[in-house]
Amino acid sequence: MGIEYVAVVVTILFSIATSLLLGRYMFKVFTGQPTWLDPVLVPLEQLVLRLTGVDPRAQQDWKRYSLSLLVSNVAMWIATFAVVSLQRVLPLNPDSIGNMEPTLAFNTISSFTTNTNLQHYSGETGLSYFSQMVVISFLQFVTAATGVAACVATIRGLAGNRLTQLGNFYVDLTRAAFRLFLPLALLVSIVVMSQGTPMTFEGAAKATTLEGGEQTIARGVTAAVVSIKQLGTNGGGYFGPNSAHPYENPTPLSNFVELWSIMLIPMAMVWTLGYMTGRRRLAVVVFVTMLALYIPLVVAGMALEGGGNPAMTAMGVDQSTGSMEGKEVRFGAGLSALWAVSTTVTSNGSVNAMHDSLTPLGGLLPLIGMWLNNIFGGVGVGFINMLIFVIVAVFVAGMMIGRTPEFLGKKVEAREMKLASLALLWHPLAVLVGTALACYVWATTADPGTALAWLKNPGPHGFSEMLYEFTSAAANNGSGFEGLGDNTPFWNIATGLVMLLSRYIPIIAPLALAGSLATKPSSPETVGSLRADSATFGFTLWAVIVILGLLMFMPVAVLGPIAEHLALR
Repeated sequence: MGIEYVAVVVTILFSIATSLLLGRYMFKVFTGQPTWLDPVLVPLEQLVLRLTGVDPRAQQDWKRYSLSLLVSNVAMWIATFAVVSLQRVLPLNPDSIGNMEPTLAFNTISSFTTNTNLQHYSGETGLSYFSQMVVISFLQFVTAATGVAACVATIRGLAGNRLTQLGNFYVDLTRAAFRLFLPLALLVSIVVMSQGTPMTFEGAAKATTLEGGEQTIARGVTAAVVSIKQLGTNGGGYFGPNSAHPYENPTPLSNFVELWSIMLIPMAMVWTLGYMTGRRRLAVVVFVTMLALYIPLVVAGMALEGGGNPAMTAMGVDQSTGSMEGKEVRFGAGLSALWAVSTTVTSNGSVNAMHDSLTPLGGLLPLIGMWLNNIFGGVGVGFINMLIFVIVAVFVAGMMIGRTPEFLGKKVEAREMKLASLALLWHPLAVLVGTALACYVWATTADPGTALAWLKNPGPHGFSEMLYEFTSAAANNGSGFEGLGDNTPFWNIATGLVMLLSRYIPIIAPLALAGSLATKPSSPETVGSLRADSATFGFTLWAVIVILGLLMFMPVAVLGPIAEHLALR
């Protein structure tokens, strides 16, 4: 395990260091300052804007910005739904994969349009090459860019003084796609291809096994999907096992690069906040607060998975390498735990080990990352989610010291708190109501094991599987406890609706909040002002996140992972 610990530390430190550089680059891109990539990328950006008829000089208030976001996403949903529903007759389908069933198509397109990438199908057998490129790769670029655009607009609102316009959604979307994701995706694609990830239009290969049998080996345009799935915190796998598959993640080097890709942009968004608001100390406070939540989860995950499964230990099984059920030997328990935590705190959702096979408390840690849903978070929306907690922390701190709550010199009043509360409370509402509904349907169905066939694991673990599915859908994550039989009309429709609502409510409400704050004048700070860039506020923010998280989700944690853990002792 020693070398795994070193790899974990190096991965985290390298991600932090490079995020500083990328954060400054993003600041320049979204404020119109020149960068060294402009000669190549700006002409592409201008060409797209010209072809789509977008005037880059036009500005939008928060309402028009939100409307543009919603309209573009609806258009993409309709177009891509048509593709997967008709893929059998479309080109680039050498393996003759059929059309998606309607409820599965609804779930899949809702999933990828909302940057959730929850998959109720197996990638290599569910989609043609055409669908993988035109639907999956395309959506993984534009939905990630949508999140970045929304975050940039939110930051503009925070930094503005009597500002009525938040920018232009289409310009921000295009800049994010072409000047941020495209060059990084090309770099990551080249690296993973060098490690053995395929990139081909040829159909599945036929091979003869050592026993003389015939094996069909799926392949395809894998490298291009892998790069953007990680950089955009999308997480949708080309193959069913996702990044546990040797074609998606062949070597320890590819594992390092993909983990770095998952963390890079969410970390960089925090530094972009500091540059755009002119308050780098605030960025440091927010970043350290996020690290103070992230690092304990990583340490706990490595300890729990490295210590082995208590039930296996009781049987006398050697677990000196940790709990290896559902894990790849080439990565081990330590790097698998790092990935499990990192992919859930960033709303990425890709996996290099099966989360359903984690130890009970090890499986609780990814749930915590998704319940809090603000530790770096998905590209763009991670900071938007953290902003909600910042506003709540400002309100709590202001009330504690008897002063009017202020953030960046602007008063936080009833309107802002209502919007923050809407975004904050929707998340647990979607998770808990959805899980309760699934439990009710299971409990009231005669012979549910045969009639529904969702659960193969009784008791607390089965509850955890249903809880995890709705948590992942509500957190725009996409990973799963894959023991759950989720490709059914109930799960396809229920999680599809949760994904749609849980994407747009937590984006539109903060945009409205930022638009409200932007129009207010900034007051100069005095000795009596509540400073959001102080260590005291950072601790307050950390405490608010932890306490609210525990209050909202501790009961279901006890019913699921904690009860399962106690049953094994």
